[in-house]
Amino acid sequence: MNRINQLFQTNPQKLLSVYFCAGTPTLDGTAQVIKDLEQGGVSLIEIGIPFSDPMADGPVIQDAATKALRNGMSLRLLFSQLRDIRQEVSIPLILMGYLNPIYQFGFEHFCQECQACGINGVIIPDLPFRDYEASYKTIAAKYDIRVIMLITPETSDERVREIDQHTDGFIYMVSSASTTGAQRDFNAQKQAYFKRINDLHLRNPRMVGFGISNKQTFDAACANASGGIIGSRFVTLLNKYEGNAAKAIQQLKADIGVE
Repeated sequence: MNRINQLFQTNPQKLLSVYFCAGTPTLDGTAQVIKDLEQGGVSLIEIGIPFSDPMADGPVIQDAATKALRNGMSLRLLFSQLRDIRQEVSIPLILMGYLNPIYQFGFEHFCQECQACGINGVIIPDLPFRDYEASYKTIAAKYDIRVIMLITPETSDERVREIDQHTDGFIYMVSSASTTGAQRDFNAQKQAYFKRINDLHLRNPRMVGFGISNKQTFDAACANASGGIIGSRFVTLLNKYEGNAAKAIQQLKADIGVE
């Protein structure tokens, strides 16, 4: 069974997923960050593929991507760094990146490399759902790679149901239509969005991302989905602690009130 599906079957609640951008603060630190995050009790890790135009990301992750590219990170190098990661790490791993570098690499080649490294899924924010169905779904399934689709408050019920029917793993529930970045709380409008999606009784589990940085927002994510995805706050802490992910995740867990 794919590790993503296994995770949601065995631990369906209060999951913590953490995003970081490969290649920053140091070029060679990717594998160690992953190991430290698992040791720190993270349920799921999203490894960012740096790109020059990350349109869905706020300034913190944009800056991380720029630094990673300057450091020399590439998709080919990332796969070489992840080649032996499954000898030491057992939790689900997802690559998150934009379509252009993946397309240039070749999507089937990309999926082959994911399978070889033990990557379980991929999030491509700018991959249209129709294109996924027409050109990517079959290839990803061939290599047991889950393609995780995003929904936002603007996504219609009809499209949400369609995504739920034609994807597997989980649905990435974007908390707002804005870019990534910390928010103090989730207002009434966002709460109404969470309720609307809950009322659809979807087949797939959901994780809430964008804006989670404190106990209030993480608790709200856990109350309305299987857990929360934290990116910008962790990237900030990873920079603060000069690449020491063990210290960064300890601080993050304290910030969100997780033991």
